[in-house]
Amino acid sequence: MSSFANPHYMYLFNMKNGKKKLAYGQSPEDALQILSYRLTPEEMEQIIPDQYEKINQRQLQEYVDQLG
Repeated sequence: MSSFANPHYMYLFNMKNGKKKLAYGQSPEDALQILSYRLTPEEMEQIIPDQYEKINQRQLQEYVDQLG
């Protein structure tokens, strides 16, 4: 099956320190799950799961300075 059958999106999650964390997935929940594979529990604790913005790749440059 083609990967185009299940689109993925970029999400910017707010963090407790005021920065944003970039994640990628089919949904915000999926994106957080993928992040949990590479971040420590302490790093995941900094992410506010219900405060996110869905962006496209072209918008990413606008947020680079806010990433943490």
